[in-house]
Amino acid sequence: MPSTEPSAAPGFRLPRLCLPRPGIDLSRWAVVACDQYTSEPGYWQRADQVVGDAPSTLRLIFPEVFLEAGDAPARVGHIQAAMHDYQARGLFVEHGGAVLVERSVDGRTRRGLMLELDLEHYDYSPTSSSLIRPTEGTIVARLAPRIAVRRDAELELPHILVLIDDPGCTVIEPLAAARPDLIPLYDADLMLGGGRVAGFAVGAAAGERAAQALSALARPAVFEQRHGVPAGTPPMLFAVGDGNHSLATAKAIWDQARATVGPDHPSRWALVEVENIHDPALHFAPIHRLLFGVQADLRAALAAAFGARATVTPCDSAATMRHRVQAVAQGAQAFGLIEPGARFSVVEIPEPPAALAVGSLQGFVDGLLAQGGAAQVDYVHGDDVIEHLGQVEGNAGFHVPGLGKHELLNRVVRGGPLPRKTFSMGEAHEKRYYVEARRIR
Repeated sequence: MPSTEPSAAPGFRLPRLCLPRPGIDLSRWAVVACDQYTSEPGYWQRADQVVGDAPSTLRLIFPEVFLEAGDAPARVGHIQAAMHDYQARGLFVEHGGAVLVERSVDGRTRRGLMLELDLEHYDYSPTSSSLIRPTEGTIVARLAPRIAVRRDAELELPHILVLIDDPGCTVIEPLAAARPDLIPLYDADLMLGGGRVAGFAVGAAAGERAAQALSALARPAVFEQRHGVPAGTPPMLFAVGDGNHSLATAKAIWDQARATVGPDHPSRWALVEVENIHDPALHFAPIHRLLFGVQADLRAALAAAFGARATVTPCDSAATMRHRVQAVAQGAQAFGLIEPGARFSVVEIPEPPAALAVGSLQGFVDGLLAQGGAAQVDYVHGDDVIEHLGQVEGNAGFHVPGLGKHELLNRVVRGGPLPRKTFSMGEAHEKRYYVEARRIR
């Protein structure tokens, strides 16, 4: 398998990967991103049954559904031991250079490019003007358990998806057009409805051309024209679409280690998959809010938060609720409310306090939790999931309207990160599955 030294450009370099050894059952090796199905432990139990005793990335990650479990410290120890064991047993082979990834699910095939991002060019603060920026707000308090997993880990396994704004399709698409001539690295069906994933080795010359095209997107004049911003505005080349908190964790670890390990340490870099936001197969989905332990009268709380002009209108079905949320009048905002007893309503806010409905709703949810009106919130994918779980006694669900993907990057460039959990790059089963790893120690 080809193995070359990765080449670097400002903000990124071509990667050095650890791929599963030939002969490993990739349908059991690859599992979905650890931050999915956080209110559905049954999913992870089914994944465990599928994997059995086979080598699997399930043993190398911490599914976040278990973050609050009492055995969390022991899980971290088991993960780090498994990383050491898998390397000692020779379950990885190294590959140097760019990798084209094809992910086929639900009749769509999207394409990405594996790269390492330079964390020196990443700032996740709300006022970030760095080359690599978050698209959503980062909750620093949520980094601690992720830091505990990564701090002494020998490997990183990425579920981070990073967006580039390449309307001319100059970076990834030429590689995809040449795919028949590329060397296959892996090809596998993914468990539990995840579709299929394949990876292809990109030759050194093609990898360099892709890197040059990528660097060209960050030229100030190109960036300023694309987004209509004043001359001198710092360019944004990479926007973190999925995995904001995972990349922020890598940044936090690097910031702690920088002074003692030197500038060439592998923890300065983070492995990601880069995708073009203009890929027609890439679609955005909303992330809904699920409340547990609801004690408050939600209608009274909504009126108190949004004023007397806010309305809560019952709907005869979930389908009607979804339709009315999307059909809200211009200038107003709306989101759905799902309660036990199959009750569906639309909450409409004529004078919203935030630029997006998800921001207005998040402010309400944060205030409700602070006042003890509910015990906990989770962020869930899928209309069917929120409609089912929102009807469970003691719960309530909020159906969030979607965000058009073509407005995302301009909003981030002009206004900074959006409210946390504003959008999702696809539904839960479409998320990145772990295949590749990278040594970080």
